[in-house]
Amino acid sequence: MTTSSIENTLFAKAATLAAKFDGKSPPIVLLTEGEDPRMQEAAKKIVALGAARPILVSRNPLSLGMKGVEEIVPKMHDSFPKLVADYKKLREGKGENHSDLMSMMENPLYFAGMYLRAGMADGAVSGAVNTTADVFRAGVRCLGTALGVRTASSFFLMILKDGRTLTYADCGLLPYPTSEELADITLSAAANHKKLTGQEPRVAMLSFSTKGSAKHERVDHVLKAMELVKSRDSNLVIDGELQFDAAFVPTVAARKNPKGEIKGDANVFIFPNLDAGNIAYKITERIGGAKAIGPLLQGMSKPWMDLSRGCSADDITLVAAVAAIM
Repeated sequence: MTTSSIENTLFAKAATLAAKFDGKSPPIVLLTEGEDPRMQEAAKKIVALGAARPILVSRNPLSLGMKGVEEIVPKMHDSFPKLVADYKKLREGKGENHSDLMSMMENPLYFAGMYLRAGMADGAVSGAVNTTADVFRAGVRCLGTALGVRTASSFFLMILKDGRTLTYADCGLLPYPTSEELADITLSAAANHKKLTGQEPRVAMLSFSTKGSAKHERVDHVLKAMELVKSRDSNLVIDGELQFDAAFVPTVAARKNPKGEIKGDANVFIFPNLDAGNIAYKITERIGGAKAIGPLLQGMSKPWMDLSRGCSADDITLVAAVAAIM
């Protein structure tokens, strides 16, 4: 496959981490839609790259016999009774009977979530078949959010044609985040941008206004979120409210925001709602020719990755590497 520099960096990081396990099992990544040929092809690629140890999870036996690839059928696995019992405790008082719980845990998504929760794997990749809503629901029910994180959200790594890598958030999950949720999204996206790209995050809080060019409650909403972010991380480089051109184009920034922290050099873009974020990433991908990696879920207690249902085996391989790193 043809890869960009950031993709090569991600594969190299994952392989380096795997090599540091000194003979023990490298990071285990669950591929929860094992019947899908793209997942099976990705499993082979992951092994070849040394990025992780893949496990295909499926409802029925696959019997593929691929070297280095384990296969799990939930209801046939030794851990199934314990994970059912663990899930039953989590869902106590939710009105689900034993039959419902058993059926739920036979679903590879939920089995993978509990398997991951129990510490038997290090990350999971889903979404080639299941919708983002289904993937997110299973993650929330089985894993919950990370310590100190109140809001699970999503982000995309956008690899531009000139090789630059940007982070867009949230483009796949929360339709209309509150200012508090927008602050959580911002902090998670900035941290993940640095973790995955190695770049210091430079965050633009986007709006239809730049530094008071328009007065509206939606502008105030973004400003409140930015102030919350600053109160929680005073060292983060962040500016807003900004229109996209003022955040991305240095000459426009010089005119619209001459004294700003961001001078047309933002690499993390926070959208005020899902309408803006989802439309923007698709325009960047389809008209701008960028490669979109994601949606990558963030804020969960364990790496719980989502995909677009139009993904390729190469996309799955790359997201598995991201899961291994995160």
